[in-house]
Amino acid sequence: MRLFHSPSKEPLWKDEFSVFTSDERYVTRRQFTKFLTLASLGMFVGNLWILAKVRFTKTPAFPTVEVADISEIPVRGVKLFTYPTAQDHCIMIRTSEEEYVGYSQKCTHLSCAVYYSAKNDCLECPCHQGFFSVKDGSVLQGPPPRPLPQITLERHGAKLLAVGVKGSSTARWHLSSCCSSSRSGC
Repeated sequence: MRLFHSPSKEPLWKDEFSVFTSDERYVTRRQFTKFLTLASLGMFVGNLWILAKVRFTKTPAFPTVEVADISEIPVRGVKLFTYPTAQDHCIMIRTSEEEYVGYSQKCTHLSCAVYYSAKNDCLECPCHQGFFSVKDGSVLQGPPPRPLPQITLERHGAKLLAVGVKGSSTARWHLSSCCSSSRSGC
């Protein structure tokens, strides 16, 4: 760059800015390789970040809450409770003499409250006619995109306890005990 610029028709910035518009349309191999290398490096670092986040994130610890006594719910009876917080409403159904299932009462479509229909033996959402299976919480019909979150229930003597929440309801939850001595009282 010259210290003293002689007056010319071209403005000073065009003289100092050394990019020609005719060359802007073309990408050189070096520029393309640099772009691919930086994009690949960014993707690799992003994947490492996701892997580290998943690896070191702790699973949530759910409290153990007493839900009901076994004698207070008849077969095909329902008990409403809150778990894991007071704002999370749940529904427990006694499906047989020795089997209880619990689900979040919030529909996975638009968060309307679901209720148990003994006549149809399913959980129903009155807002948009969504139907869920009582056995595993899966969607039977309607617009809900996912099954209901299932509440893990355990039996301790004559008491039913909620001990966790499972997001995908693929398994059927039977009564479980912590020790074999209490199992004999079932």
